[in-house]
Amino acid sequence: MLGLKLIRKQRNLNQQKVAMDLHISRESLSYYENGKREPSLSLLVAMSKYFNVSINFLITGEEFEKK
Repeated sequence: MLGLKLIRKQRNLNQQKVAMDLHISRESLSYYENGKREPSLSLLVAMSKYFNVSINFLITGEEFEKK
């Protein structure tokens, strides 16, 4: 989840704010950001909508490029 931490910091949001908005604990968000736990597909979709980025960006930190 390289992009999750990156986009949160770029938007100047703290973990507590994002966790509250996504209805998860701050600890869970920290685990997702640090690769200690993987979010469910439904949570990935919610995060993607929240940050207005692709799921691929949340996972890899890069946007998907068509070849």
